[in-house]
Amino acid sequence: MTSSPFHSGELDAQQRWGNPELWTEARINQLLWDRIPEQVNARIEAAPFFFLATSSPDGRCDCSFKGGGPGLVKVLAPDRLAFPHFEARVKGNGVYASLGNILLNPYVSMLFVDFSDGARLRVNGKASIHGNAAMMEPFPQAECVVVVDIELVAPSCPAYIPPMVPAEPLPSAAE
Repeated sequence: MTSSPFHSGELDAQQRWGNPELWTEARINQLLWDRIPEQVNARIEAAPFFFLATSSPDGRCDCSFKGGGPGLVKVLAPDRLAFPHFEARVKGNGVYASLGNILLNPYVSMLFVDFSDGARLRVNGKASIHGNAAMMEPFPQAECVVVVDIELVAPSCPAYIPPMVPAEPLPSAAE
């Protein structure tokens, strides 16, 4: 390995509170990937929700819950995935914080948590917004589609993730 995958702040934090010797080349290769391993595709595509972190150009962060049930995210290639943005004028608050941030700062982080077994997966990359028919076809009710070109995939241990089971959905306000 020719350079560290960590920025100066991470390296400083590892020195202050962690164990920098923990991050051997073998461990880095085991836990920090530049693509989604094929055996992880099904888990991502079965995820009923994820959390999306975006940031404005001046660093104001936003974290949003993105739900829609299994099939919400499609793996397009080992280094690319897509998810829909649903009609915010009908069901959302209409702020468009995630899309607005992506328009000005394309870097995003996605966090997938499986509460049945505690598995966590972070996917970081550069997002773009699409409205063309080819991208929209897998997501017929979407307002647009966000495509993420992956830069980092990192699994995390299940520590501190409480086990949960899905409950029956609550009736919507329209019912």
